[in-house]
Amino acid sequence: MTRIIAALSEIGTQYDALFCDLWGCLHNGRQPYAAAVAALRAYRAAGGRVVLMTNAPRPNAYVIAQLDRMGVPRDAWDMVISSGDAAQDAMFAGAVGRKVWHIGTEKDDGFFTDIPAEWADAPAITRVDLEAAEGIVATGPFDEANEAPEDYRARLMLARQRGLKMLCANPDVVVDMGETRIYCAGALAEFYEDLGGEALYFGKPHPPIYERARRLLGLGDGARVLAIGDGINTDVRGALQEGIDCLFVTGGLAAEAFGADFENPDPELLREWLAMRQMDPEFSIGRLR
Repeated sequence: MTRIIAALSEIGTQYDALFCDLWGCLHNGRQPYAAAVAALRAYRAAGGRVVLMTNAPRPNAYVIAQLDRMGVPRDAWDMVISSGDAAQDAMFAGAVGRKVWHIGTEKDDGFFTDIPAEWADAPAITRVDLEAAEGIVATGPFDEANEAPEDYRARLMLARQRGLKMLCANPDVVVDMGETRIYCAGALAEFYEDLGGEALYFGKPHPPIYERARRLLGLGDGARVLAIGDGINTDVRGALQEGIDCLFVTGGLAAEAFGADFENPDPELLREWLAMRQMDPEFSIGRLR
């Protein structure tokens, strides 16, 4: 049964490293949460290491630049690992071919143009129209403010008929941009699978992003890791599948399910909600602080 805590400091000393989600935990897409920033800074000051682990479909340099613009101090984290990093590796390895139809916005162009050094000599990836594509790369809707997966039915049915695989660079289904909820690439991938297509995932809750974080941070088999996140099917499920403890931030995507006070979830509502989803994170907290 999950234990509700008031602050990260209650349990932080038990862990060598944190794998901390961004949207809904550290920021809301527009500005950082001051209490979350303070909690991570304090954890690092006590000797812990922080990996900011995000399902953003861009290389981590773009995520870091966004954090800088928001005003998240760099002493709040050690490393940023994005779904885009792990998915890039797969794309340049040829997981969905060399000619791809890209579903996404211009802000995700770096996924294709910023080629990692280890792939500098790999054959080029070319973005083409659906009719000429060998595969699909989804980083999000073309118009994330207005489109839903259903808007892609005809094009994705054609892709499925041609047997194209979809590389999903962001397994998140939705995120909150300030007060607005928008669809992510994960929603498109799930819809494609519902139509009978095949999707490949590389962010949370799937192993590649965790393997990359452990490798780059140099964590051994005995390292004590705590995952922090507000996504029940990404952060919590991923932690459970990886065999690591999890701190579920209830005041994020599912905040309205746990009572009117987003800072302090109702214990009974929380436990019933988790039981219905057969999830049991070790810890829960209203907001990261």
